[in-house]
Amino acid sequence: MQDMIDRGLSEEQRMMRDTIRAFVDDFVTPFIRKNWEKEWDMKPENRPSRELLEEAQKIGVRTLGIPEEFGGTPVDPKTEVQTFAMVAEEISRGDSGLGDKLTQIWKISKLLQNIAPRHLQERWFPRIVEDPSFLLAHCLTEPRGASDRWLPYDVPEAMMHTKAELKGDKWVINGRKQFITNAYDAKLYVVYATTKPGAGMTKGTSSFLVPRDTPGLSVARCNETLGGRFMNNGEIVLEDCAVPKDHCLVEDIALTRAGIYFRPGKIIVAAKNLGVGMAAFERTAEYVQNYV
Repeated sequence: MQDMIDRGLSEEQRMMRDTIRAFVDDFVTPFIRKNWEKEWDMKPENRPSRELLEEAQKIGVRTLGIPEEFGGTPVDPKTEVQTFAMVAEEISRGDSGLGDKLTQIWKISKLLQNIAPRHLQERWFPRIVEDPSFLLAHCLTEPRGASDRWLPYDVPEAMMHTKAELKGDKWVINGRKQFITNAYDAKLYVVYATTKPGAGMTKGTSSFLVPRDTPGLSVARCNETLGGRFMNNGEIVLEDCAVPKDHCLVEDIALTRAGIYFRPGKIIVAAKNLGVGMAAFERTAEYVQNYV
C-alpha cells in the first residue's frame, strides 16, 4: 500500500510529506484535541492560534510558494501543484482550518510572484516570511455571487459591483467582498474590482494589492462556519479605499492572468477534503479496533 502511495513522488517530496505528517501527528492533532473549546469561541479574534503558525514556520511549510531569495521554501516548479496538494492533504488531516490558512499563503504567493511588480515583491515577501501570523486573502466573491457568475459568455450583467477608479496617482476602490478565506485576520489582500464597466468580466476586471491598514478598508464581520474554525472566513468593505497607482497588479484583464491561482486551487481543495476523509477513517479504525 505504501508503495502505491509513494509512487510518483520524488525523494524530496517524500521527505517533505514525512516531515509534515510528523508535524501533524506530534503537534497539530494534540493541539486541536487540547484546545477544542477554543475552536468554538464565538469571538473570532480569540480563535486564531499563533502557535500553529509558528510551528508551521519552523518546518518551512508556511512559506511554500514564496521565492527562495526572499526566505521562502523552494518548490520544484515542475511539480509544485502536486507538492501543494500533498502538503494540503497532510495538514488537513490534522485540521482543515489550518489547511485553509496555509494554502492561501501558497497560492497568493505564487500569484504575486508572477504578476506583482518587483518592488512590491521586495516589500511584502520578506514581511510574510518574518511574521508567522501574516496571512493573505484573495478577494473575489461578493454578496451578489461568485462562481455562479462565470458564464460561458462574458455578459456585462455578470460584472462585479466592486469598482475601482483611477483618480490622479491613486486607484479608489468601493465595494464589498464576502466569504473570503482569511479575510478577518489577513494583513494583505488581493482585491478584484471592475475598472471598465460594460466590457465583461474578463476584459474589465483589475486586481489590486491592498494592505489591511489602508484607510477605507474595514472588516465587516466573521462568517461563522461548521468545521475549519481556526480559519476566520470574513467580509470586507471598501469605502473610498485609495491605493497607489502601482498597486494595480493587472489592469482590466486580471481574471485571465489569475489562472496561476485558480488552477492549483481546484486540486488543493480536493486534496484537503481527502485529508479530512483520511482523518475520519483513521479515527474510526482506531475506535473500532480498540473499543471494549
